[in-house]
Amino acid sequence: PSLALTSGKALCPLVESYKYILLPLTYSSVFVLGLLLNGAMLRLSCRRASWTCTTIYLVNLAVADLLYLFSLPLLVVNYLLRDTWPFGELLCKLVRFLFYANLYGGILLLTCISIHRFLGICYPIRSLPYRTRRLAAAGTATSWALVFPQLLPTFIYARTGVIDNRTVCYDMTSPENLGSYFPYGVALTASGFLFPFLVILACYCLIIRSLTRHAGDANPAGSAARAKSIRTILLVCGLFAVCLLPFHITRSVYLFVRVYRVADCQLLQRWSLLYKIWRPLVSLNSCINPLLYFLSATPSVACQDYCAKV
Repeated sequence: PSLALTSGKALCPLVESYKYILLPLTYSSVFVLGLLLNGAMLRLSCRRASWTCTTIYLVNLAVADLLYLFSLPLLVVNYLLRDTWPFGELLCKLVRFLFYANLYGGILLLTCISIHRFLGICYPIRSLPYRTRRLAAAGTATSWALVFPQLLPTFIYARTGVIDNRTVCYDMTSPENLGSYFPYGVALTASGFLFPFLVILACYCLIIRSLTRHAGDANPAGSAARAKSIRTILLVCGLFAVCLLPFHITRSVYLFVRVYRVADCQLLQRWSLLYKIWRPLVSLNSCINPLLYFLSATPSVACQDYCAKV
């Protein structure tokens, strides 16, 4: 077992041998699969004669995924060396920053796509002036402009340290800074995940209501398209919740235990295990994003035609 510093003085023995097998396998698989899928998505998008509004969001999402994916080999080496970080503090900070930039930048881009779909399906004619390539580019720029200031503390908090005569790259921050990191982590969860998730759910609920109103349409093609749209929306919401919600719950509780329940080593072991299992699984979003929004997307034809001209 390894020793986890839970406060300035207390040490809890944690059994973490599982992560030296689980994490290299998970990160290696995500790296290869994500590289292939996002690379293919970028290649196909760049070969299009003109980009639609949705393509602009998708390309930004793929770039965010690729930037994160290129950091995964460093983590694979780290865990193969049994939590020994040989790459220096700057790369430690960069790896942690890229994880959260991909996570929360991707969530905001998915929110933009959801709003775009909501307008295209629920208000197809009235929303045409608001579904242009220029506004889509402004939406992506705004998303990144919101994400980077939010994540600057992450770059500052991330650091290396020495445990048992080996250099480690702390997952969130060093133990002595956890008290100040906790409120920042809670605020980041609320602003970066909870609020966008509620917006996405609201958009998709309204889209489903709009689609089901026309469920009795005699047109077979229209009925099939609506059924596919509903299945895609349900899949998006389901994967969003399965991948991201457990991660944010386990991360928040784990932080709480590390800060306020420092003496309960059994509780710390339980939530450390849950958090460190879900943390690599959230990386699967880098593989799911191109599948959901490139292969299964059903963008409005009207939007494609209009955006191509603007």
